[in-house]
Amino acid sequence: MDKYNIVMPQEVKDIIKQIEAAGFEAFAVGGCVRDCILGRTPQDWDITTSALPSQIKEIFARTIDTGIQHGTVTVMIGKTGYEITTYRIDGEYKDCRHPENVEFSSDLKDDLKRRDFTINAMAYNPSSGLVDLFGGLEDIERRIIRCVGNPDRRFQEDGLRILRALRFASVLGFQVAPETAAAIHRSRALLQYLAAERVRSELTKLLCGQNVGAVLREFADVLAVPIPELRPMFGFEQHNPHHDRDVWLHTVAVVAHIPPEPVLRWAALLHDVGKPPCFSLGPDGVGHFYGHAEKSTELADGILARLSFVPAGRTRITQLIRYHDLPVA
Repeated sequence: MDKYNIVMPQEVKDIIKQIEAAGFEAFAVGGCVRDCILGRTPQDWDITTSALPSQIKEIFARTIDTGIQHGTVTVMIGKTGYEITTYRIDGEYKDCRHPENVEFSSDLKDDLKRRDFTINAMAYNPSSGLVDLFGGLEDIERRIIRCVGNPDRRFQEDGLRILRALRFASVLGFQVAPETAAAIHRSRALLQYLAAERVRSELTKLLCGQNVGAVLREFADVLAVPIPELRPMFGFEQHNPHHDRDVWLHTVAVVAHIPPEPVLRWAALLHDVGKPPCFSLGPDGVGHFYGHAEKSTELADGILARLSFVPAGRTRITQLIRYHDLPVA
């Protein structure tokens, strides 16, 4: 273990040693490095290298061409696969998601500077130590999510990075750097072009994060792109002595105080989405939302279907919403 607490699996060390023995560079890169520094257990280990895919295939006996057009080869060690990707420079992003082409490079900096956030743009190997060209370690210490380079460009390249930024802020308890946050608000329309499954996955992780309340408050306009049904809730006063917040801020508080389980957090987010269209003001000036549980259930079911939830998941969430307003016996 080194001073950054980066403990690499022996298989990863062996892969890097084999690549270096063949005359090339190789580093663990991205989320695995970030997670080790944060004291978290990496879910997987990605390796970046100066070797070309064809050269990686010559070095290792068992490989799979998982993304060879973009420089990625999976090396099999036992039953476990490790993705190894050649240093690259991304071409133009015409679909706001994937580069049209890539250019391989022999310079690690080229590979790191194309990455999304500084905390994900660090590389490490035992012989060179930590390579941090964009201030990722400092941003981890400051608990900041900040784009590498121009944030508008990063989000135009890949709109999913918008939700990834918010997910990291929520899960890690970080703040989004001001210039990155401003670019997220400017670029939020890009979310309408993303696959529903990717949006659902990122939003689910975001909703289950420790910092979800702050993220929902600051980036409500961003969430309203994939879920426009949320927008009428923003600033909608309830005019009711039982509620000291508007509908949206009440919802944010409920989400933040519900156990971080996906079904519960989604139910909390959508439980009052039907309130604005059901609002009525009594002669005493008190607001009422008759039938809002049924309306919320209807709207939530449409939202969940649009985000490609499986039927069983939709049913569990909508049942919680349908009956959320009933008294507990």
